[in-house]
Amino acid sequence: MSDATPPGWYPDAATPGTERWWDGMAWTAHTRPIAPVAQQPGPPEPVANADGNGGSGSAATGGGTRIVALAVAGLVVVGAAVTGAVLLGRGDGGTRPTARPSSSAPLPAADQDSPSPSGSPAEGDPKVLVDQLNGITLPIPDGWEKPESTVEQALTMRTVGSYNCPGDSSDFCYHGTVTTRTASGTDITSAEELAKRDITTAADSAYEENIVGDRIHGGITSHRQLASASVSVAGRTGYQVRWRITTGKGPGGYVQSLVFPSTVGSESLIVVRYAFDAGPDGPPLSLMDTITEAIRPIDDSGTSGGVGSSVAP
Repeated sequence: MSDATPPGWYPDAATPGTERWWDGMAWTAHTRPIAPVAQQPGPPEPVANADGNGGSGSAATGGGTRIVALAVAGLVVVGAAVTGAVLLGRGDGGTRPTARPSSSAPLPAADQDSPSPSGSPAEGDPKVLVDQLNGITLPIPDGWEKPESTVEQALTMRTVGSYNCPGDSSDFCYHGTVTTRTASGTDITSAEELAKRDITTAADSAYEENIVGDRIHGGITSHRQLASASVSVAGRTGYQVRWRITTGKGPGGYVQSLVFPSTVGSESLIVVRYAFDAGPDGPPLSLMDTITEAIRPIDDSGTSGGVGSSVAP
C-alpha cells in the first residue's frame, strides 16, 4: 500500500524515553533509547553600533538591553505556548496524546493504569519472559533461557543447549521453544478462529521449514490433533489447538497455538506458540499447560507461578 509506514525507529508509547523498531509490517522486540535533542544556540552577540565602538557607550548599552529584553520575552512566549500545548493536549482522563508514525502502524498503546516498564517487578528477572507490548509475563521453566536475539522476530524462551538437527546436521535445533507475538496482518477477531488457522503456521515453522527454508527435521509427514478447546489465560477467555507432528527425520514433536486478548490497549489478540520435541529428550507435554496457567498480566506481582516464580520442566 502507498500509505504504509516504512521500516524505522518510532517512539514507543509503552516505554517512555525509548524507540521501537517497525519492520514495515509489525512491531518487533528491538528497542533503543531516544537520542537527546541537540542544545539550541544562545542569543547572538550585540552588533557594533554606528560609531564603530563595538557596543561600548550608552548606545551599546541600550542595544544590549533591548536584546536581553527580547530574549526574555521570547522565553516567556515559548513557555506559555508549551504550557498551553500540554494543557490542551490532555484528554478528559489526563492522558497525553501519543504521536503515531501513521494510521497503518499502530503504536503500542499507552494506558495510564498500566505500570511503567521500569516499575515492573519482572524487569530483569531471568526467570520471567516479559512481553511489554502485550502486557503479559510468562514464567521461564528451570533449564530454559530467554536468548538476547533470535532469527525469528518474536519474544522467545527455549531450552538451554542446542543439538544438531536430525534433518540437517549443520544446523542447530532446540528441544523446546515458546514464542509470543501480537496477531498482525489479519482481520480475524475471534480467538478460536485464529488459533485454528495459526496452528498450521506454528507446525510449519517448527518442523516443516525454518525461517531460511531448511527442512531441519526432514519435513512434516503427518499430524494428529490432540486438543481444540477454550482456555482461560490471564483472566481472559482464549482458545488453544494442539497437534502431534510426525516428521521425516527425528522423533517429531508437539505444537500448540494459544490465542487470547491482550490485557492492555485495544485488547488485540496475542498468539503464543509452543514447539516441544517428542521422545525422551523433549520437555514433558504437561509443561505446555503449566506455562499457560502461569501467564499473568504484567502488573500482577502477587501470583503463584507467575511473575518472579520458576516453573519446573
